[in-house]
Amino acid sequence: MVELWTTYGMEFVFIIAHIMAIIVPLLVSVAYLTYAERKIMGAMQMRQGPMTVGPFGLLQPLADGIKLFSKEIIIPSSAHRVVFVMAPMLTFFLSLIAWAVIPVNKDWALANINVGILYLFAISSLGVYGVLMAGWASNSKYAFLGGLRSAAQMVSYEVSMGLVIVTVLLCVGSLNLQDIVLVERTWWMKALLFPMFIIFLVSILAETNRAPFDLPEGESELSGGFLVEYSAMTFALFFLGEYANMILMAAMAVILFLGGWLPPFGLSGAWIDWVPGVVWFGLKTFGILFFYVWVRATMPRYRYDQLMRLGWKIFLPFTLIWVLVIAGCLLAFGALPS
Repeated sequence: MVELWTTYGMEFVFIIAHIMAIIVPLLVSVAYLTYAERKIMGAMQMRQGPMTVGPFGLLQPLADGIKLFSKEIIIPSSAHRVVFVMAPMLTFFLSLIAWAVIPVNKDWALANINVGILYLFAISSLGVYGVLMAGWASNSKYAFLGGLRSAAQMVSYEVSMGLVIVTVLLCVGSLNLQDIVLVERTWWMKALLFPMFIIFLVSILAETNRAPFDLPEGESELSGGFLVEYSAMTFALFFLGEYANMILMAAMAVILFLGGWLPPFGLSGAWIDWVPGVVWFGLKTFGILFFYVWVRATMPRYRYDQLMRLGWKIFLPFTLIWVLVIAGCLLAFGALPS
């Protein structure tokens, strides 16, 4: 009995340690992504950004967290209390559990499952429920309309994202995320996948409700959208979930199109091979996150009808046609994966 407890107890401790090794850096990254966003946007708009709390404002995320988690949670008297509180918890929980299958280095994944890409797509699709629950439970017309907007937006762009992922799977012939990174791709495969990379970048902006597609919120028509009745810790959970989803989508783009933890552009050499794979993965992910911030700082906000037209009349037909083009090229070149 003691031997059994020792064996399974140590395995349990190892799994918990592995989970904490994923969650703690992720939460720190979320905190300092908010700092990096404000500093980068400040530089682009010729201002300083956070400078008061700590040297160069480095303690600003800590101050923001203390402020949000120390305030009183206000629940509207007409709100459905249980669903109102569960919505931000669900959003935050989903943004964490998706990281179970993300390989940040070779064999560095909590669960290396053969259908990892389907798991990721399923988790990202469930995120719409937290937004809908928040919009409905608040019992406010602004929150309800913001929830409906967000749900329609996320569902619309999940269609094009799914077809983009299909094109990658056609080229690599595997649903395993490590295999997707390690499969060798010819130059013409990379050229064919480049338009899908651009569509994927735009789609993840809409999927995470980021500018210029931040239409579930709007000062002129919806105030805070589905977040209008949230405050303190409940608002903080939505905030953390949004930024964790940004990092998750950036990591998906790195795995699908940018070679994951492998050195960029197929580079090799003594100093390049010395750099750990997790560092390359982090740098590539930060590059995608910089794109998020760059777009927010420079692009004007879309109207809702423009957003829907882009998703259904441009992205959907193009990705459908491109699936056929890639399948035809693979067949013509005899490069269909076995």
